[in-house]
Amino acid sequence: MMTRRLALLLIAGVLLIVAGCSTDRDLTAPPTGSDPSSLALEKTRAPAAARFNEPGNITIADQFNNRVVEITPDGDIVWSFGLGPEDFSARSIIGTNDAERIGTLTLMAGTGTPPGVIPQAPDGAVDNRVIIVNREGHIVWQYGQFGVTGSGPNQLSTPVQCTFLPRSHVLITDQGNNRIIEVTRGKKIVWQYPGSNTNPDDQLDSPNSAELLENGHILIADENNNRAIEVTRADVIVKTFTAGGTLGACAFASRLENGHTLLTDAGNSRAVEVDENDAVVWQFVTNTDPQSIAAPLPTRAVRLRDGDTLISDQFNNRVIRVSPAGAIVTSYGLPLAGGDAIGNNVGYDLKTVQKGLYAPYDAKVIGDFTGLTPPRTFGGDQDDQGED
Repeated sequence: MMTRRLALLLIAGVLLIVAGCSTDRDLTAPPTGSDPSSLALEKTRAPAAARFNEPGNITIADQFNNRVVEITPDGDIVWSFGLGPEDFSARSIIGTNDAERIGTLTLMAGTGTPPGVIPQAPDGAVDNRVIIVNREGHIVWQYGQFGVTGSGPNQLSTPVQCTFLPRSHVLITDQGNNRIIEVTRGKKIVWQYPGSNTNPDDQLDSPNSAELLENGHILIADENNNRAIEVTRADVIVKTFTAGGTLGACAFASRLENGHTLLTDAGNSRAVEVDENDAVVWQFVTNTDPQSIAAPLPTRAVRLRDGDTLISDQFNNRVIRVSPAGAIVTSYGLPLAGGDAIGNNVGYDLKTVQKGLYAPYDAKVIGDFTGLTPPRTFGGDQDDQGED
């Protein structure tokens, strides 16, 4: 989870490895049957399903509610995957940190929850899968095994983010293994960072995201090294961003159309935009409200096409849309209420997120890939290299 090690220092705990099972399906074939380990609960799907996948809707990785939801701009839930905050089975997505819509499919990361953070899982709960789910809630592709922690073939350790690449590969931020890996649909690792680079200064420390840039480089949020780095496919760091040396923990990084880089500075509770020379040109701090907790540890800041910024304000239990002038124009989740380490405004509802979220980690507007890696949809000639 975001700034997982930083958060654990502030909250407590270390990851617990628990045993489990895995589910996998061929992405090229439609799912059949009703395998319970590959079903999202139908009862959480909202009645407004006709609005599913509309541009402008928002996907939210509702971390400790163990679900991914799609909502309308008003906050109504139109689609959901996961059984809620009391379920820690393979039918949910445990402690999800990331979600992305690909056509009508949803790519998501099952990060798991560490011990001592939430009362529903005091000993922690492991997931360690990256999955693709169809509209009906069936898992149609999976990398990693539920409940299994490792670095071998088809194994992950705390995957925190996943990006669907133009070649139908998946770029996975495998935080617990301090690596970024590119995986084919046939589950072959074809690239990773660090690879042959053994320079100690170039190693990762709890990476939290990776995005493919137009120039073919990879932009990595190297969280506990308090930086974002741009690396080549040959393992060379060509740029480093630290907001002039002020980053506290870099939870996310994306390259904007103007060449600037947008960083989520979790350690300083802010989203910050820097220019090509690493000078700060814009920022928004999420803990200035009197009812905010002191360290909400925001996890995602995504720039939108209209210039607003969508921020996942993790432990304030809200997702906010902020204008370029720094005004909150929309807020999803219950009103701030101050309180303990994760606030007392936690909520769970099947119809709307305005009755509460639980440490939302990621939010993206469907159809808006400003600053993000645009995915390629499945099928036809677009998919010709997907089985590499």
